Amino acid sequence: MARKQNDDLLIEDELAAAFLNDDELTTNDTPAPSAPAEDTWDESDEEFPGTLAIDVYETDEKLVVKARTAGVNKEDLDVSISDGILTISGTLSSGDESDATNWHIQECYWGEFSRTLALPVNVKEDEVEAVLKDGVLTISFSKVKQEQAKKIQVL
Repeated sequence: MARKQNDDLLIEDELAAAFLNDDELTTNDTPAPSAPAEDTWDESDEEFPGTLAIDVYETDEKLVVKARTAGVNKEDLDVSISDGILTISGTLSSGDESDATNWHIQECYWGEFSRTLALPVNVKEDEVEAVLKDGVLTISFSKVKQEQAKKIQVL
C-alpha cells in the first residue's frame, strides 16, 4: 500500500498516535488526536504500469534514446514511433513463479512498464535501429537535416 501523493510526511499527531497505545492517548483530560479526515492509504486495486527511465541525446547525425531494460527479453519489448512520438513498453518477469507466503523485502519492480515521449528533434522514422545489449535498449534515429537559412537581399 502506498500513501497518497500529497501526504508524504506524517503530521505530528499521526506520529504520536503511531507510538502510543489507546490508554496513553487521553491524558490530563486532553482529547485524543483525531484521525485525519481522509483515508491516508491508497486502497485501490488498480495497477499502473511502471515508468521506464530513459536518456535522450544527440550526436551530429543521430538522435539516441537509451533505456535500462535489464532482465527484459527482446520478445517482451514493444517499440513504436508515430508522428515523432516514441513508445517503449514491455513486461519484466521475475522468472520466479513461486507462491511466496511472507515477503520480507520487495524492492524490484516486476510487471508491465511503458514510456511515451515526444522526440525533441525531427527524425527519419524509417531510418531507425534498435539494439538490446547488456540490459540496455539503444534506439538510434537519423536526424532530419535542417536547411540553413538563406540570406535574402532587401532591395
